[in-house]
Amino acid sequence: MEDTFYDQVGGHAFFHSLVNSFYEHVETDEQLRTMYPEDLTESKRHFELFLEQYWGGPKTYAEERGHPRLRMRHAPFHITKGARDAWLAAMEAAMESVKTSLSDEQFVELHSYFDTAAHQMRNV
Repeated sequence: MEDTFYDQVGGHAFFHSLVNSFYEHVETDEQLRTMYPEDLTESKRHFELFLEQYWGGPKTYAEERGHPRLRMRHAPFHITKGARDAWLAAMEAAMESVKTSLSDEQFVELHSYFDTAAHQMRNV
């Protein structure tokens, strides 16, 4: 049986680091910060659980929150080209912070996923 991407990159510890780094950028980005609640604890947890599940880890996200329904969950926010670009910049910085944990192929796969997802969330 082949390890999942989740297993290959180090499991929970990897995604925890990635998400924490991402939210460090969100906290200081004027455009992004307004889209998140004052307390980021649950946002971080949900994003971490979602990514872990998506990449082959535990199914905790679905058990607690059901189907991800990403477009529906993001619909209340005005996600413009600028917001999308700011989100991608924050994620790219977060990915750089964990890059040493990834092979080049894994880095490209993650980057491709986040790029596609960010473009799909744009709704303005």
